[in-house]
Amino acid sequence: MKRNFLIYLVVFTFGYVTIYGQQLPFKVKNTQIPLRQLIDSTLQLKLEKTINSNKQWKTLIDQNKMAVGVVDLSDVDHIKFARINGNNMMYAASLPKIAVLLAAMDAFDSGELLETPEIKKDMKLMISNSNNQATTRMIDRLGFKKIEEVLTSDRYDLYDKEYGGGLWVGKRYASGSGKTNRDPLKNLSHAASVTQVCRYYYLLAQGKLVSEARSKQMLDIMEEPALHHKFVNTLDKIAPNARLFRKSGSWRTYHSDSILVWGQPSRRYILVALIDDANGEQIIRKLVEPIEEVLNIQ
Repeated sequence: MKRNFLIYLVVFTFGYVTIYGQQLPFKVKNTQIPLRQLIDSTLQLKLEKTINSNKQWKTLIDQNKMAVGVVDLSDVDHIKFARINGNNMMYAASLPKIAVLLAAMDAFDSGELLETPEIKKDMKLMISNSNNQATTRMIDRLGFKKIEEVLTSDRYDLYDKEYGGGLWVGKRYASGSGKTNRDPLKNLSHAASVTQVCRYYYLLAQGKLVSEARSKQMLDIMEEPALHHKFVNTLDKIAPNARLFRKSGSWRTYHSDSILVWGQPSRRYILVALIDDANGEQIIRKLVEPIEEVLNIQ
């Protein structure tokens, strides 16, 4: 399903035409304020009330088997963040492939990796189709050391021991063979926390991952996901014209999804969910509409 890339508002002022469109990356007034400092007490209370009203969800939350994070981007000058079990790092299956994408972009920019058509194709397959073979080829090109250096760098801090870890890729996807580099806190091979994934999308949406040009390239790779399950399954129905930038993951009882939704002004947000439950895929589908109610999306 192809989506509308731009919706324009035309305003006539003193004989001039000003066109305001849906633009990414966006700009904020104070680019130095970290996402963790944008926690909004009202949004946090509404999120907790909504999640806890569902008995199954509350049980999973209490058992540290479910984590949810949301960033309200409807007003980019007053961004709001809320999370439950935000720093609880969990196994996240294919979702952390976004870390491989970032490491590749960083390697392109530093000249450590040559940007070829073959590699570009693998990156798209890795994200849009969640292809394990393509991901493993990218991991082998980069090496675990490079991926770790990018994730733990002061520039991004997407894996930070002081905040429970975060994004991590320390094992090939297509094969169990070969060396591994599991995370030092929980010995996980492919991990994430909702706060760190929300931070990833927050930085990406501002054009602050590697560079504005590389962020735009990453957004292009992440848009129009080939897999239409979880969050996308619901958004296809309730917001067919919204732009969706997404990466999900599933393995056994572990289900995860992450998405940047960029639609009408009120429907602009980041949503991340990590769940350890056999019914996780359905739970993630059912999360979207309650979260949109929390965000007051009509």
